[in-house]
Amino acid sequence: MTSTNKTIKTAAYGSLEGMCFKLREAEHIKHESKEWSLKLQFIEAHTIIFAASGHGMLTIDGQFIELREGSLYVFFPGQLIEAAAQSFDERGFYFMRFDVMKDDGVSLTSRSSSEKSNHFPVIGELIPTSQVSIGALCDTICRYVKDDEPLNRFRAQILFQEILHTLLQDALLDQETDSDAALEHVKTYIEQHYQQELTIEQLARVAGISSRHFMRLFKKRYGCSAIDYLAAYRIKQAQQLMRTGGQYRIRDIARHVGYQDDIYFRRKFKQISGLPPAAFIKNSKQKIVAYHSLIIGELLALHATPSAAPADHPWTDYYRRKYESSAVLPLSTLPSTKIEQLRAAVPDFIIGTDLHISTEEQTLLQEIAPSFFVPWTGNDWRTHLRLIAQFLGKSSVAETWLENYERKARFVSEQIKGVNSNERLLILRISGERYTALGRRSIATVFYDDLQLRSARSDDHMQTDQPISAAQLEELDADRLLLLIDEDPLSQSSWQALMLSDQWRSLNAVREGRLIFLPSYPWIEYTAFTHDLILDEVLKLWRDRT
Repeated sequence: MTSTNKTIKTAAYGSLEGMCFKLREAEHIKHESKEWSLKLQFIEAHTIIFAASGHGMLTIDGQFIELREGSLYVFFPGQLIEAAAQSFDERGFYFMRFDVMKDDGVSLTSRSSSEKSNHFPVIGELIPTSQVSIGALCDTICRYVKDDEPLNRFRAQILFQEILHTLLQDALLDQETDSDAALEHVKTYIEQHYQQELTIEQLARVAGISSRHFMRLFKKRYGCSAIDYLAAYRIKQAQQLMRTGGQYRIRDIARHVGYQDDIYFRRKFKQISGLPPAAFIKNSKQKIVAYHSLIIGELLALHATPSAAPADHPWTDYYRRKYESSAVLPLSTLPSTKIEQLRAAVPDFIIGTDLHISTEEQTLLQEIAPSFFVPWTGNDWRTHLRLIAQFLGKSSVAETWLENYERKARFVSEQIKGVNSNERLLILRISGERYTALGRRSIATVFYDDLQLRSARSDDHMQTDQPISAAQLEELDADRLLLLIDEDPLSQSSWQALMLSDQWRSLNAVREGRLIFLPSYPWIEYTAFTHDLILDEVLKLWRDRT
């Protein structure tokens, strides 16, 4: 992102109290669409485009800019806009129109052109702090905005206000941290030009700072050097090619991702993946079944794409990003039907847990393919990963993955240490009518064990999840709250009731605005892949939302 693509009018933030905003239209363009375009026009309403995936072009008042994955764009009425996008995956991208109104109830779109352009504080391109949260909000809004149920349409309007609040916060932070914006721009530049020969000097010029200063800032922000990030991204792209099942030669893959030296490519690939390229290709062709949904997050950490998985698993953008859902056999919830599906599929391996499965069912699965049922309750998530890896002959992959995880956890812990070393954190899930304080058999283990954050609960209560009342919530009075709220109507109703309670308004975290919201999925899953993802979210949310 460059400063020429964006205007942030900080002074206008003070006028927000005299405004209200109403979503007029929301559209989710998914991967079923090959391309999308907006003909050259003077737009009549404020407009937001969020590119969750894909790429394309934008022309704004005659100025061409690139439409980039992960960026959000804000336009105001009267601007001359043309847009085109393509190459969507299942995340797609989002297009929203909204009205900005003053206290007199008159929409700014009905005012003069000069008035239209002077009110909403953010214009142009913005890279959201948490693309995951923005994507989840956009997805829910698009589902609810045209719903037959009036309360759901009303909820879409509420969630849209949350998007506006988030992007305004991000814009203010972005303005205050120009070096961070420059580094994000370089990171995006690396991902777009990874096939080329890139040097520190070249990347420093892109950032607009000296080479020495750039190296120090990049490592401080991302925990690795820019060259190490380039290597990891190149190997990730190579892995994607190897998973396609094509007949690409290793030499051709190396050239495609920017390596001219085959020996160096093989050495780097093994260092990052835990396996040599030939072994990775061989393993990628294996048909491995995730018989239970908890296994998905373990297989993904082992670079293994499930060939079959439970159909009722709430697929998220994170998981769908890893593999095409059409290539995954959706397994029935009925054991007898699942058995028949797998007999027809002829898998190489079946991996499940020892939870909720009978001895008879295990025997039938063993007859279809070599099967392993992870002893779940008595082991932690690292042991789960190692046991599955041992069964599949991927122990080196697991150890490499865990080494990278521990390195990332140490980096994140160091980054947030000074921000809130004395804060007491409570992780709360709202599901149905239940409020639950999450314990160590959840993502809470990442916060309390790996990152060494203080818990608002005593150690005696930390081993398991604990039902909690609004009164107990007030008694604990955590300094910071991380909330995971299920999307079903009953959970949302419970959340609304909690927000209206006196106990909620009296909480220190609420009064100080130290609240963090995440969608329930995939975060409630106790798996390696989920825990790695949460480290990235912590780094964004804790460091930038102090």
